[in-house]
Amino acid sequence: MIYSFSSLFAIVSPVGGVITFVSLTSDMTLEEKNVLATKSVILACIIALFFAISGEMILNFFGVSIDALRVAGGILLFVVAFDMILAKVSRESITDTEINKSQDRSDIWIFPIGLPLLTGPGTITTVIVLMGSAVSILQNMAVMFAILLTFLITLILFRFSRRVYKFLGHTGMLVFTRLMGLLLAAMAVNFIALGIWNIYTSFQ
Repeated sequence: MIYSFSSLFAIVSPVGGVITFVSLTSDMTLEEKNVLATKSVILACIIALFFAISGEMILNFFGVSIDALRVAGGILLFVVAFDMILAKVSRESITDTEINKSQDRSDIWIFPIGLPLLTGPGTITTVIVLMGSAVSILQNMAVMFAILLTFLITLILFRFSRRVYKFLGHTGMLVFTRLMGLLLAAMAVNFIALGIWNIYTSFQ
């Protein structure tokens, strides 16, 4: 449960996402911002739960092993982590161009906030790997609970995003993002190492 939550919290990075969320909703009223926050987080949570439930079937359909996904996902997560350590908006989640183009759209709760800011390829990969690593129903439930807890915290942070941004400040949020990036980089290395080792031993 703790490992699943820490992994998901690091890759979703709701505190870092507050910076982008505030910039996208700066011209909205408080009520409009809160409605958008609720809709986007619920959408992201549904997407994550969908891949948690169906991820193994998708891998089997394409003939991809969980260890191959660990290696590929670990590389992807390391790229995301590197951007976070540099306090940059990850190219895996959303680009500056996409942010600028979204300013005047009414469906930004779908794109780019719900997908891919909150549930980008990195989040989806992490969810599938965590579920694939579970060896019991209890562990599966722990991963599902970790998903719900992560997005519950994200919802709270987004609904109070302006206060959070004012309290922590831009610099404080960037420092937190760097710390999450370091943690995510370590997890990415663990994904890659475990995936390579399991692939190697499967040929013995």
